[in-house]
Amino acid sequence: MKIKDAISKKLLKICSERNISVNKLATMCCLTQSTIQNILDGNSSNPKVLTIVSICDGLNITLKEFFDDDLFKNVDRED
Repeated sequence: MKIKDAISKKLLKICSERNISVNKLATMCCLTQSTIQNILDGNSSNPKVLTIVSICDGLNITLKEFFDDDLFKNVDRED
């Protein structure tokens, strides 16, 4: 699995667990809905770390908590 796919799946998992819509997530993270949607759809081939930090801040979780998931254990390296 590519890192962008793992990030997308993790965000969808969090949204499902917290019953948060894409629009609500974007608002919570002070990002545009299109930014979040592009990550979820896989259109963002390399989401920036600062974007992930903003998402984590909005969700009140750390980067460690975000990436501490089996989804990230065997991600393919993208060159």
